[in-house]
Amino acid sequence: MVKVDLSGVSAFFDPAELDFAAASRAHRELVDRTGAGNDFTGWLELPQRIKDTELKSILSAAQRIRSRSKALVVIGIGGSYLGARGAIELLRPIRGENDPKIFFIGNGLSPDALNDMLQQLGDCDFDVNVISKSGTTLEPAVAFRIFRKLLKEKYGTAAKKHIFATTDAHKGVLKSLADSEGWECFVVPDDVGGRYSVLSAVGLLPMAVAGIDIKTVVNTAIEEFKALDLRSPENPAWQYAAARQHLYRNGKSIEILGCYEPSFRFMAEWWKQLYGESEGKNGIGIFPASVELTADLHSMGQYIQDGPRTLMETIVSFDEPCRGFTIPFEMGDPDGLNYLAGKELAGICKTAAEAVKAAHISGGVPNIGISVPARDEAGFASLVCFFELACAISGYMSGVNPFDQPGVEAYKKNMFKMLGKPN
Repeated sequence: MVKVDLSGVSAFFDPAELDFAAASRAHRELVDRTGAGNDFTGWLELPQRIKDTELKSILSAAQRIRSRSKALVVIGIGGSYLGARGAIELLRPIRGENDPKIFFIGNGLSPDALNDMLQQLGDCDFDVNVISKSGTTLEPAVAFRIFRKLLKEKYGTAAKKHIFATTDAHKGVLKSLADSEGWECFVVPDDVGGRYSVLSAVGLLPMAVAGIDIKTVVNTAIEEFKALDLRSPENPAWQYAAARQHLYRNGKSIEILGCYEPSFRFMAEWWKQLYGESEGKNGIGIFPASVELTADLHSMGQYIQDGPRTLMETIVSFDEPCRGFTIPFEMGDPDGLNYLAGKELAGICKTAAEAVKAAHISGGVPNIGISVPARDEAGFASLVCFFELACAISGYMSGVNPFDQPGVEAYKKNMFKMLGKPN
């Protein structure tokens, strides 16, 4: 299970002050389906609801893609791609010899980005996984039109075998297209919003194609959600939600998520959507930001240490590295680093993290630690369950609906109007 370390907030308040009563009420609201947006809480049982037949279908599709194609093009935006990309970059930062390349497109409107990706794709065999509940979101819809054309040019009538649609079970433009064209479909559950959907086919199919063990992901998630149902201040989700809400009420309005693993970058992007879209409404909410450590200490470190005291930071760490590395000895010590010779790089990194934590706390930045046993499938699943549950509890504690996103629609309306979309 994920563990939360609150020692880094003790200089700012007594952890006994945390409002666990509010966390308990929020948790009960969530589980009893009495809170706002309760029709989008299906993610709580999502891993348990994945039937063996659905998992077999996902694995079968993934195996077909892996056996015949050099690449999978994943088309989606927001929750339709961030979780999968976060998982793949965290768990498979180096592609295996037999693993297809995974490309993500449809998350913007840049012609340069599209052309750059097409150049990388080249003339290799590829499949497409288009992910959209409605099929009407402009960015992925435009990308999908382009790739449908490419597939038809490349494979002719067999193109339909290379398209996998992850969409609504019954309705929507994409579902209608899939039914008429004969594409294989996977379901985005009606009661699960995009940012909470990574443990469905939305995330599992691209992950499986990348070579990730999705059975372990699903089975771990089942057990993790059971463990996180603990109704006690010992629940790490309660601890995290209560701590960040307490800090917010005391002027810490920006949360910086950091990790000392560069492969965590897109997990941080997923986290930013999860928390930003869930909590940022009604004129309130903690602003989610992220840094990559130690690299960003040499770009953002100054601001964190000495800038406005509106910051809190949350640091994700993995207890054990996947592989170790020992600093070598060099005769004559020309670079003055022999004092580190024989030491494990992981230990040096841990020391650096402790030094940074102490410095930031002394500079007025509270620190919340989140530790995960290992950077593997089980660790990933545990982290997803933890962050999702803590986010929902934190949202209810702040008095907002953590499952809607009315502000997202504002830009869409303006954009469609300016582009001349027919009513």
